[in-house]
Amino acid sequence: MHIRALRPDEAPALLAIFRAAVRVTAARDYAPEQIEAWSPAQWPPAQCERWIERVRALHPFVADIDGVAAGYADLQDDGLIDHFYVSPDFARRGVGAALMAHLLALARERGLRVVHSNVSRTAQPFFTRFGFDIVAQQRPVVRGVEVPNARMRAVLAEPEDRR
Repeated sequence: MHIRALRPDEAPALLAIFRAAVRVTAARDYAPEQIEAWSPAQWPPAQCERWIERVRALHPFVADIDGVAAGYADLQDDGLIDHFYVSPDFARRGVGAALMAHLLALARERGLRVVHSNVSRTAQPFFTRFGFDIVAQQRPVVRGVEVPNARMRAVLAEPEDRR
C-alpha cells in the first residue's frame, strides 16, 4: 500500500469510494433515510461535478493498493480532517490505519497541536483508537434529514526535542 496525493484524473474514483462507504459501510449505523440524505442513490451529473471539484480542493491523499484507490483522506491547514473514507472492498486491510498514520505524521510535521473531524457513528471507534476524543455530539441536517455525528479531536504530543 502506498499513500500519495490525488492524481488530477482520479477524483471520480473518490466519489465512488465515498458513495460505497456511506451506502454500504455506514448503513449498519444509520437508517435508510439518513443514508439516502447523506448519499442519494441517484446523483445528477451537476451534483457529481460539484462534489468532485470540492474534493479536489481538499487536496486529499489516496491509499493506493496495486494501482487501485482503496481509500482517501485529507488534512486541512487548521487541522480539520474533512473527508476520511475507505472503500468497503478494502475494509479491514489496514487502509484506514495507513491513512490516519499519514495524516497524523503530516500534522506533526506542520506543527499542528490539534486535529479534529466531524465523525460518523460508524467511524467513531476507529478515530478513538487513534487518540481522538468526542468533544460534542452533533445533529446536522442533510437534505432535510438529521444525520448525527460527533465532533472529535486529538491533541498531538509535542516532539521530544521541543519539550
